[in-house]
Amino acid sequence: MPHGDITHIDIPVADHAAATSFYGDLFGWQIAEIPGFEGYPMWQAPNKISGGGLAPRGEGFTQPRSYVEVDSIDDVLAQATERGARVTMEKSPISETSWFAVFEDPDGNAIGLYEGVTETSGNG
Repeated sequence: MPHGDITHIDIPVADHAAATSFYGDLFGWQIAEIPGFEGYPMWQAPNKISGGGLAPRGEGFTQPRSYVEVDSIDDVLAQATERGARVTMEKSPISETSWFAVFEDPDGNAIGLYEGVTETSGNG
C-alpha cells in the first residue's frame, strides 16, 4: 500500500466471541485468529482490501483506531510532534519486517502508524 493509505482498523471489544458474531453477521466479515496473534481475532471485509482486528478493550483504548501506512514511522512521528502531536506509543515491532506506533493529534484523536510489508489480503 502507498504511504498515506489506511491499512488497518482496530476495534476495541470486551468479548471477542460476541464481537466476532456481531460483526460477522452484520457485515459479512471473515473473522479468525491468526497463529501468533492469539486473543486478537483479525477481520477482513468482503472487498479483501479493508481489514483489522478485534483488540482487547483497555485503559486508553476505548475507541476504534485507524492505522495509516507510512514509509517511515520515525519520520512521521517527528513531523507529527513538530505539528503539535503527542506520541502515546513509540515504534514497536509486530514482526521482523513490520512496526506500529500511535500518536495523539492536536485534537486528541489517536492515530496509528504502520510501516512494513502489508499482505495483499488487507490484514496489515
